[in-house]
Amino acid sequence: MKAVTWQGKRDVRVESVPDPTIQDPLDAIIRVTTTAICGSDLHLYEVMGPFMSEGDILGHEPMGVVEEVGSGVTALQRGDRVVIPFQIACGHCFMCDQDLQSQCETSQVREHDMGAALFGYTKLYGQIPGGQAEYLRVPQAQYTHIKVPESDAPDDRFIYLSDVLPTAWQAVEYAAIPPSGSVLVIGLGPIGDMAARIAQHHGYRVIGADIVPERLERVKSRGIEVLDASKEDIPETVRSLTDGRGTDAVIDAVGMEAHGAPFGKLAQQMAGLLPRALAARMMERVGVDRLSVLYMAIDAVRRGGTLSISGVYGGMTDPMPMLTMFDKQLQIRMGQANVRRWVDDIMPFLTGPGDPLGVEGFATHRLPLEEAPHAYEIFQKKQDGAVKILLKPGTSPPAA
Repeated sequence: MKAVTWQGKRDVRVESVPDPTIQDPLDAIIRVTTTAICGSDLHLYEVMGPFMSEGDILGHEPMGVVEEVGSGVTALQRGDRVVIPFQIACGHCFMCDQDLQSQCETSQVREHDMGAALFGYTKLYGQIPGGQAEYLRVPQAQYTHIKVPESDAPDDRFIYLSDVLPTAWQAVEYAAIPPSGSVLVIGLGPIGDMAARIAQHHGYRVIGADIVPERLERVKSRGIEVLDASKEDIPETVRSLTDGRGTDAVIDAVGMEAHGAPFGKLAQQMAGLLPRALAARMMERVGVDRLSVLYMAIDAVRRGGTLSISGVYGGMTDPMPMLTMFDKQLQIRMGQANVRRWVDDIMPFLTGPGDPLGVEGFATHRLPLEEAPHAYEIFQKKQDGAVKILLKPGTSPPAA
């Protein structure tokens, strides 16, 4: 089959790799019909290379059709149309029972003291082959799936259940915005854009901030207030718009690769120059992030407010302004989205009348799988208005 493979920093290639097979009674094989590139994939493209191996198959936002199921999978059958969550979860351990599927104790990567295994996402998260491919093996398939209701709706209607929708939904839930309250969303890539749409639908006042003109215009076109972070002091402007207080909540949808923060950028570049094993140890023990957005969020949120972090951070020794955080009496919630926890809340927006969150027009690009290297490049460089890219694998049958 064809798959998108990691070969080095800023080097992804579409290669022929062996077809996946059933390895465990709880496995399933799906034929991927649509798969997406996530902002988190760019961390692998750039910063997280020390935790990757040449040939790793990327991608954690797939959907498709079930081709084969293991003997222990009774909830699926050949021909079912499914979305695959980005995390592998069993559905019956202590953490899954708490609706913390991202901490599943069955797939948990204990070797690195990390949470649930993820598709296509570094040895820290299990190094499981990902979904930017023609076929995908799904472990724990009795639970690690979302069955799509029977309809002729396009993949665009449901594909974002794999990551974007639950991650954005959790970001808004974790923000704990009071009724008729306000939220600042920093970073209007896929997650920030969708979080702004969800918060707006809930009736909150939403202010979005970014530095990319196309992203600002895209969110503004939905009637959401926007601020250009390249031209304005965001915390000061937000206070001027909120009686001097700041918003009730701030969602950080950027994470470790924020613009600015020259020390964090230099540390990441230095790690990239080291031999891979040494760079990995350095990042695990003394890694730092670019924290300019996180500092901005702490500054912009009102006293007693909530900071919701959905952007991925990876530093182990990040300096935090504890005096300010303590003095402002902030609440902070963060973490990988617990996908299955939010599906029942989100599904009515996808199966009901209309398209209130605009999912069918959410993608900016739809490209063949073979064009993945180009797709990664324009997404990483924020070129051609790239916000969300969907890849369409071929439909050739698996090798005999």
